[in-house]
Amino acid sequence: MNPAPRTGGDLVLESLGVLGATTVFGLPGQHALALFDALRRSPLDYVGLRVENNAGFAADAHARVTGRVTPLLVSTGPGALLTLAALQEAAAASAPVLGISSQVPVAGLGGGRKGYLHELRDQAASFRDVVKSVHTVRTASQIPSALADAWRSALEAPAGPVWVEIPQDVLAAPVTVPPVRALDGRPRALLPRRELIEEATALLDAAERPVILAGGGVVRAGAQSALRTLAERLDAPVATTFGGKGAFPWEHPLSLRSWLEDRHTTDFLEEADVLLVAGSGLGELSTNYGTFRPRGRIVQIEADAAALESNHPALGIHADAAPALDALAASVAPRPPGGGAAAARGLLDRVHARLAAQDLGTERAVLAAVRAALPDDAPSFWDMTILGYWAWSAFDPRTGPFHSAQGAGGLGYGFPAALGAAAADRTRPVLAVSGDGGALYSIAELATARQYGLPVTWLIVDDGGYGILREYMTDAYGEATGTELARPDFVALAESFGVPAVRSAPDRLRADLSAALRAPGPSVVVLPAVLRMFAPTHR
Repeated sequence: MNPAPRTGGDLVLESLGVLGATTVFGLPGQHALALFDALRRSPLDYVGLRVENNAGFAADAHARVTGRVTPLLVSTGPGALLTLAALQEAAAASAPVLGISSQVPVAGLGGGRKGYLHELRDQAASFRDVVKSVHTVRTASQIPSALADAWRSALEAPAGPVWVEIPQDVLAAPVTVPPVRALDGRPRALLPRRELIEEATALLDAAERPVILAGGGVVRAGAQSALRTLAERLDAPVATTFGGKGAFPWEHPLSLRSWLEDRHTTDFLEEADVLLVAGSGLGELSTNYGTFRPRGRIVQIEADAAALESNHPALGIHADAAPALDALAASVAPRPPGGGAAAARGLLDRVHARLAAQDLGTERAVLAAVRAALPDDAPSFWDMTILGYWAWSAFDPRTGPFHSAQGAGGLGYGFPAALGAAAADRTRPVLAVSGDGGALYSIAELATARQYGLPVTWLIVDDGGYGILREYMTDAYGEATGTELARPDFVALAESFGVPAVRSAPDRLRADLSAALRAPGPSVVVLPAVLRMFAPTHR
């Protein structure tokens, strides 16, 4: 039997392997069949999900936990368009996802021959407002270079998703291009200008009440050690944004934790005479819904030039967080410890006193049970649900990666994202947390979890509807509309997929969740409970 000829699809996968890909996610479609046929001949691992948007969430999480570009393979038109919400989340979270879709045959590109199945008038235009860059391939010889360019674009700070589209006939045709042996997709370093570091150092050295706000850029850059060194030299309290959880040790004496929706924290940040913002654009959630009004100077380190000083004037340092924090940590003058820790302790005492005055025992006990059950280094992925909102402020990630959909705020992120993380490391459990509304966005992925035996425990908090929207609408309008949902018996449904499941209760949650996390393969824990948010203090 003659070996199958190398095709454009083989050239795509060869290029990805040379660039450093190990795992690809996706879902086949008619125009992309040659690409998926080439997977049979490729050493790359493939994880196929049941909905393209969920495949995008899985690729996003894989990219976050590995720090590497993660390919996402889908088909033309409807398949491609279904990834847009996931790519929006990847863009908001700076996750380097490399989307690769098929296209109609070359003759149909650019307003040519019409009437192809799945055809869009301008497929690339659908992605330009979401991803960092779009690359259209027209010949097989362009594939390696286009993928290398896209790979570099995805990694360069600020990292983010990119899109490559390749016509069906280019993917399917035999190629004479020799096998790919070397490609350079290395990003350029984004280093701070020396005079800006000197000015920031002078401001921080002169500050009486320096405070640091650390965002997701610190985590993505792996700059936690530099941040800790800088904070300790300055004796500066450190708060982390929701996307920056894990940037600074939760129990450190200088830690303000992540109570950014608490007015006490907002006031504390406002009162700093110099506020160093590292790896955050000071967006809506990081500024207590835009109510933050600083009275001192801001020094902002931000890799995204568009986000630099976009919301507040600052000494703007356009740089990746790691080299900028390293430079500051090496240049600021050390000061004696004590005052910063006392100030941090006083703030947390005020925050906890406010919580204690509210009837939130169940909510705090549920979150504590999750923390107690989850191994310290286990990754967790949180959907847009009330328990997830609690976790933004109150959950200590310890040494485990903590991720949520708070970048773009779409539903259905938690479970498929956890599958993507589990595919990166199948030796430790991964936790996904969803509400019943969000769970129904990704319920089909129970089949994916079972098929690949991925060690994901899915906690579904069943409150009978879109709980957070119910609270928002009732608070704003007196009653809620469109938030109540008929839903399945999640335990029976999970078991129908061959996934073990248990119905829990707040007083049994720690034990049930611990047992599920210890068991091999996927599992589901359903918690029927109506949880409430702590009282907002941004108004």
